[in-house]
Amino acid sequence: MSDLLAIVGPSDTDAELLEEIANWRPDRVTVLLEDGDRDWATRRDRIAELLARIEQRTGATVVGLAGDSDQLRGWRFDRVVAGHAALAA
Repeated sequence: MSDLLAIVGPSDTDAELLEEIANWRPDRVTVLLEDGDRDWATRRDRIAELLARIEQRTGATVVGLAGDSDQLRGWRFDRVVAGHAALAA
């Protein structure tokens, strides 16, 4: 099972992030939207759209979080992608 963490950046990088996620062929994707500057409704709509697009593109189980990476302390991922860069977990 491949477990991937996708850290969402600016909205203009979503297409590249989706491509990077699909390239790894994950079984499960956790999406983290670290965006404290926007109101709750905007974050909610954006993360809902991303979750749907990732699931359609990959067939993976997808979950999403809006908040801070501190929420993920102790979680393990096989791969972490953020915007254009992929980092080994």
